[in-house]
Amino acid sequence: MSKFTRRDFIKVAGVATASGLGTLVLPFGALAKTKSRVVVIGGGYGGATCAKYIRKMAPGIDVTLVEQNKQFVTCPFSNTVIGGLKNIKDITHSYDNLKKRHGVNVIHDMATDIDAAKKTVKLKGGKVLRYDKLVVSPGIEFIWNKIKGYDQAASEIFPHAWKAGPQTLLLRRQLESMKDGGTAVIVAPANPYRCPPGPYERASLMANYFKTRGKTKSKIIILDAKDKFSKQSLFVNGWEKLYPGMIEWVSKSAGGTVVRADTKGKLVENNNGFTYEADVINVIPPHRAGTIAQRAGLADKSGWCPVNQRTFESKLHKDVHVIGDSALAGKMPKSAYAAGSEGKVCASAVVAELGGLKMPEPSYVNTCYSFVAPDYGISVAAVYRITNKGITPVKGAGGGSPKKVDDTFRNMEAVYAQGWYDSTVADMFD
Repeated sequence: MSKFTRRDFIKVAGVATASGLGTLVLPFGALAKTKSRVVVIGGGYGGATCAKYIRKMAPGIDVTLVEQNKQFVTCPFSNTVIGGLKNIKDITHSYDNLKKRHGVNVIHDMATDIDAAKKTVKLKGGKVLRYDKLVVSPGIEFIWNKIKGYDQAASEIFPHAWKAGPQTLLLRRQLESMKDGGTAVIVAPANPYRCPPGPYERASLMANYFKTRGKTKSKIIILDAKDKFSKQSLFVNGWEKLYPGMIEWVSKSAGGTVVRADTKGKLVENNNGFTYEADVINVIPPHRAGTIAQRAGLADKSGWCPVNQRTFESKLHKDVHVIGDSALAGKMPKSAYAAGSEGKVCASAVVAELGGLKMPEPSYVNTCYSFVAPDYGISVAAVYRITNKGITPVKGAGGGSPKKVDDTFRNMEAVYAQGWYDSTVADMFD
């Protein structure tokens, strides 16, 4: 048996948690006497990344990924599909590399129940999986009817388009059918929710679509359940420059909170009783942790999952880790890149615990690019550490795009956005 020290583990795990670069192969025989089984539920940015990196760090671990969809359609860049810049195939990816390159067992089925005492996961197809460690990365589910009249059926008329796929294409078709001079309404939820800058990038690319398709008399109204939003000054500066008078933002204090949706009347109503009629209405309902997290008792009264923010182990069930949008991860946003970062930290924690090693000190990263126009990008980045307050941003590390720059700078940020997208997807699968 080869000798493998804690120092060796920290060396390779540090690479995994920081950058995700390099080949991280650990002699797992040195870490555990018996072959361990890890089940990962959810094949999004968090789950797929975690499954891949467990295998890279410890090839002796049997890793099974449970994901109901046979292809992964990314929420990042889905607004470019809505805005007519890309096609749905451009943001659709296969799980084949996880199987072929990394030896992850991928099962396309739905996890319906978790028995934390017996350490089993039941699948919709009837199969029962046993695990030594379970990672749950189920994304989000919508809280239907929190906005009166807005349920799953209503979303086929007022699409949310917040889970990429058919809804993305539905909203795109509605924009294509809208006549010049029409109005599109976006209903943005209160915090927390998946992809904080997403509604405002969507408004931007809708405006670009109208501007470039001869629908210049059209208008976009954002009805917001909050008084400030991610990258606000950067978005507003871009709107004033590129789409003057086309985008109107209504804050919470100005009556932006929507309480009722009427699909027959094609309107929404705010908490002051004022109604907005529109040709296209995009309602993004409130979120909570994904369905399986709710069923398994991993979520608390907040609707989200409390975790040990160092290891992402659930505070409610032992040997169950929760990552991504469902987790209460301190100051980390509910973003794709953050989920991937959490996946690497969680992978390190799982490998360390199965091997009887102390978890190395983690660090966490988030970067996020948004389009204001096809050639106008903005971004934000942050590095996080564990403090007595949980996951906290490191002062002076990261920041946002500068406000006063020339067009070349914004053009380059749009180019970097594509690179950011390609690298995050590659980090999941390649």
